Amino acid sequence: MTGLEIGTVMFGIALAQISPGPNMMAVSAAALSGGRRAGVLTASGIATGVFIWSILFSFGIGTIIDAFPQTVTAMKLLGGAYFLYLALKSLRSSLKNQDHQPKGSRAETAPRLGRVSYRTGLLVVLTNPKAAMMWVAVSMFLASVHGAHSALVLIGVMAALSAMMVYGTYAVLFSTGVAVRTYQRFFRVIDASFGAIFGLIGGRLLIDGLRALRN
Repeated sequence: MTGLEIGTVMFGIALAQISPGPNMMAVSAAALSGGRRAGVLTASGIATGVFIWSILFSFGIGTIIDAFPQTVTAMKLLGGAYFLYLALKSLRSSLKNQDHQPKGSRAETAPRLGRVSYRTGLLVVLTNPKAAMMWVAVSMFLASVHGAHSALVLIGVMAALSAMMVYGTYAVLFSTGVAVRTYQRFFRVIDASFGAIFGLIGGRLLIDGLRALRN
């Protein structure tokens, strides 16, 4: 596999990562409400999820998905349920008082916030059927150019690093002073907006999954 072919794949992956979507929404929500550390840890979870997908496809999970389309249906149902959970969290946050967390407890809850942020980023990627379909496309492209499994792992490493750079940048941007002050002033509207968007994504996935079950 040539460097040009790898570059072509990485260009497509980078475009998908830069464009607005669930990953960007998760990072921006974490950075605005939890600060830069929460945003960066969410980005780290996303990058880990990207690499896990590449490893799974290097071991042939794409063949399983092709043989059992029900796998994608299950992912839509699980992903839809998880995004609806994120929507509920955002909507509940929009109804709380701005300073609902006691100042003395912030240092104590920092490790927990970090774990939750990382897990959120990881699950957003692993439960998103579109992420799986992207790696299906990458696998098919590699097969068409006779790429080795090692090339898929290499692309996975590069895609994970790219995800960390892209979403880490979003985390920094959404945790700047201007962004945080804007969030503190309009947190109800912003959290409600995140809730609505996550709800739309989750609802769409659930509807698609239920329709697939009927067919």
